[in-house]
Amino acid sequence: MIGETISHYKILSKLGEGGMGVVYKAEDTKLKRIVALKFLPPELTRDGEAKTRFIHEAQAASSLDHPNVCTIYEIDETNDGHTFIAMAYYEGETLKDKIQRAPLTLEEAVDTAVQIARGLDKAHQMGIVHRDIKPANIFINRDGVVKIIDFGLAKLAGQAKMTRTGTTLGTVAYMSPEQATGQEVDHRTDIWSLGVVLYEMLTGRRPFSGEYDPAIIYAILHEAPKPLGALRCEIPSELERVVMKAMAKPPTERYESAGDMRAALESSARSIAAGADSASLTPAPQQAQLPSIAVLPFKDMSAQRDQEYFCEGIAEELINGLTQIEGLRVAARTSAFQFKGKDLDVRHIGKELGVESVLEGSVRKAANRIRITAQLVTVSDGYHLWSEKYDRDLEDIFAIQDEISLAIVEKLRGKLLKEEKSKLVKRYTDNEEAYNLYLKGRYYWNRRHEGGIQKAIEFFQQAVEKDPLCAPAHVGIADCYNVSGILGLMDPRIAYARSREAVTKALDIDDDLAEAHASLGWIKTFYDWDWAGAEAEFLRTFELNPNYAAGHYFYSLHLGVRGRHDESIAEASRAVELDPIHLVFNTIQAVTLYWGRRFDAAIEQFRKTLDMDPNFFLANLYFGMALAMKEKWGEAVEPITRALAVSPGSPLAMGLIGHVLAASGRTKEALEVLDRLEELSKERFVGSHGKALIHLGLEADDRMFECLEMALVERESWLTMLNTLPLYDRVRSDPRFIALVRRVGFQR
Repeated sequence: MIGETISHYKILSKLGEGGMGVVYKAEDTKLKRIVALKFLPPELTRDGEAKTRFIHEAQAASSLDHPNVCTIYEIDETNDGHTFIAMAYYEGETLKDKIQRAPLTLEEAVDTAVQIARGLDKAHQMGIVHRDIKPANIFINRDGVVKIIDFGLAKLAGQAKMTRTGTTLGTVAYMSPEQATGQEVDHRTDIWSLGVVLYEMLTGRRPFSGEYDPAIIYAILHEAPKPLGALRCEIPSELERVVMKAMAKPPTERYESAGDMRAALESSARSIAAGADSASLTPAPQQAQLPSIAVLPFKDMSAQRDQEYFCEGIAEELINGLTQIEGLRVAARTSAFQFKGKDLDVRHIGKELGVESVLEGSVRKAANRIRITAQLVTVSDGYHLWSEKYDRDLEDIFAIQDEISLAIVEKLRGKLLKEEKSKLVKRYTDNEEAYNLYLKGRYYWNRRHEGGIQKAIEFFQQAVEKDPLCAPAHVGIADCYNVSGILGLMDPRIAYARSREAVTKALDIDDDLAEAHASLGWIKTFYDWDWAGAEAEFLRTFELNPNYAAGHYFYSLHLGVRGRHDESIAEASRAVELDPIHLVFNTIQAVTLYWGRRFDAAIEQFRKTLDMDPNFFLANLYFGMALAMKEKWGEAVEPITRALAVSPGSPLAMGLIGHVLAASGRTKEALEVLDRLEELSKERFVGSHGKALIHLGLEADDRMFECLEMALVERESWLTMLNTLPLYDRVRSDPRFIALVRRVGFQR
């Protein structure tokens, strides 16, 4: 056919062929452009079903208008009955050819998978299932843009099933279990195939193999693929989880949509770009790919032993500064601080934390003078890489901190880039008093109890009085009021107004402060109910600091209340990976599982968290809720009672225990809790949501809706959880509930 003119297309050369067509390069003589023409093979022209599938390919693909889907111009037929499609011609190569040269870099593989997922998400939204996603059907142009081609097996929603009983369509090695056994398939078959393709991009091999098709199908149905980490050690655990979830054999355990998988991949991309070593929560030093360090809280050697806040503060500031350095892995604060006060060899500590080196030091204060000693120790042999003493007046504290940080990084990485130095020594106040007050605020904030939050607010406010331009202190105030608002410690209308004022001041001072954008994302989620605005703030947070663990925790809650559970769980896991023993992060990881109705997994994670601290308020509170969903009423009362013992006046805890008592038939006790809430409301703010929970358990739905209406007036943060909180599953179909959820800003 080379040199022939078909319709208004002049055939220039043959590009390739497959089971469903032969492709030629051609010139469109009317529009003067190069196109690709795909012809049904002559031997299949008599096969009516094959020809129908071929036409469906054109119809399906031409209805899509997306940058990651091949553009279809027209479908036509030659005079002698040969059907063909005219489509865009791209310079580049197929993913199959690219993989055959070598496995892709992590960045290339994830970027390619993200683009495929975007194209599939668009197709699935229009009811189109590709059913033959494989490297040969993925084209990458010279600009790196991915194009999904060959919708020859596409199936439009509502169209008659084209698979005969006992037969399959597609390429065996990339088939989902349901497709391989000839069952009806939906969009989740494409998610499986994308998981297989991503596995192959990362390792250069397919996850399921065999000498003949039945052997491959057996592997798909019954065997687990070899772990990615065993084939390529630098693959982060977060990325491996994405691949394995996509290839879960039951379709219900895969991602609910290609969009959910794309979001999980983008989260992995941020980790990879940040150089995060996610292969293990505590990787052995010899496995570390990057220079790594843990900063221990400095020891207070002052006679009065009154510098604990300063000792913790300077270590925390060093951690925050070192985290900004690309190519340096820093153990999280909570993980490093667990060894505070323990007389352990630093070599043991370093091995526990999976780092190559440990920084320890001491502080001795006398009158207006301070001596800080610091030493950097190699974990493998206990050798001192560097040590120094600093005798200074108190006003030189900032210079000391900068000197220590720069000296450590120089030892760890050699020559330091100028822009990295700038990041490291960036400070937000030169006022020594303001700095000390800020450190005291962080000290009490990290205690995370009601009294601690109040003290933290006091110290942060004093810090900004001393230096109004201390942006992190303004963020500290915002964080304190955000937590006060969501836990019902004060009227949310007051709490969030104060939080917004503080975070606005922080951003006015420095619009590039990641912590401030994360705090604003919290406000937009739990008070403004501005989902798009909140997400934009979180994405900005990670642009500025991908390793801000609290930002990932905040974002996981945002995704959870929006019902994007897989993404929510992934973000919570990211926070835990960054700070493995942080009680709040571990609790939220369990909460996201609970919201996603994975109750058994949530209960297991709650137990692990409570093993670290049996009295942790949030973990006990939510643990009771998870047990309640399993109707383990007696067991559910116990952790909520522990939470009440920690915070006796918590309206939230009282509402939850009242709910459990009511739902388990202990009506009299539940009504007594309701009476106590009414009495408590005479002394302090008591939100109406806690009362609504009790009426929900009593199945007094009219009273419940009255309380929820009042909670709407009070702008309670917990209303954002109506869309996802399992406790409300009984009333989800009630028109009043549907209307209420819409008023909070969700479309159902």
